[in-house]
Amino acid sequence: MTTPAETTAAAESAAPASAVEQRLAELGLTLPAVAAPVAAYVPAVISGNHVYTSGQLPFINGKLEASGKVSTGTEGTSDEPTVSPEDAKAYAAVCAINALAAIKSVIGDLDRITRIVKVVGFVSSDPSFTGQPGVINGASELLGQVFGEAGQHARSAVGVSVLPLDSPVEVELIAEFS
Repeated sequence: MTTPAETTAAAESAAPASAVEQRLAELGLTLPAVAAPVAAYVPAVISGNHVYTSGQLPFINGKLEASGKVSTGTEGTSDEPTVSPEDAKAYAAVCAINALAAIKSVIGDLDRITRIVKVVGFVSSDPSFTGQPGVINGASELLGQVFGEAGQHARSAVGVSVLPLDSPVEVELIAEFS
C-alpha cells in the first residue's frame, strides 16, 4: 500500500515539470531527451540572458524518420528520396521541440523563457522548390502555440542543397530567459 506522500510524489513526477511542458502535453507532445550531437559541438550555449541552440534535426526517439529533399513531386527530375512539404512542416515542429529540449538542458526550466527571439530554419530543397517559409512555419506555429505572444519571433527560412544525415529540415533557436 502506498502512503499519501508516495502517491503525491508519484503524481508530481508524472506531471509535466513546467507550464511550457504542460502546454506541450495539451498538444499531445512530450519533451524528448536532448539529441546527442553528431559532430564536435554542444546542443545549446548560454550567452548573457540568451540561449543559442545548435541546429536541431527531426529526431524522433533517437531516429531520423525521413531523409531527402523537400519537393512537391512536380518540380525537378531528382531520383533521390523526397519529402512532401506537409511532412517537412511537421518535421520542422519536431526540430523545434528538440531545440526546446536543448534549451531546457542548459537553463533547467522552460518557464524561464521570456521570448523566442529568432528561428533559423534550413530546408533541404529540390532545386526548384521555393516553399521554404511554409515548411518552417511548422516550427514557428508550434512555438506560437506553446509560448503565445512570447513565441512570436524573427525568422529566416533558407533552402539548401543538403543537410546533415540527409535530413529534410534543421532548425535552430535563440531564446531569451530570465
